[in-house]
Amino acid sequence: MESLNIPKGVRRVLFRTLNTDRKLMWKKGDLSYVGFTEDGAQWLVDNTDIKLVGIDYLSVAAYDHLITAHVVFFKIPNIILVEGLKLDDVQAGIYMLHCLPLKLVGSEGSPIRCILIK
Repeated sequence: MESLNIPKGVRRVLFRTLNTDRKLMWKKGDLSYVGFTEDGAQWLVDNTDIKLVGIDYLSVAAYDHLITAHVVFFKIPNIILVEGLKLDDVQAGIYMLHCLPLKLVGSEGSPIRCILIK
């Protein structure tokens, strides 16, 4: 995580990983997807100003760290996790991000439409 050099003040980061290159969103049962470990999540929380973490798979947490990585993020009440992003044609860079969630009463999450503007 440290090698990404995420500048202070950056509040939203989307991670386009090998999940996209391997087209894992379209394959069933592949548990080798890229996601956060507990240490990686903790580093991000402790060393950046990030309030939104997005990733190109169904979970921000690696399979072997499903609970522990999520717990790190959920300890910070104002961090939003966005999972299942389609980032096939998105190049690294700075974008404006708009996330449009459905308003679901009594729910802890919602399907959303995310829009990136270069």
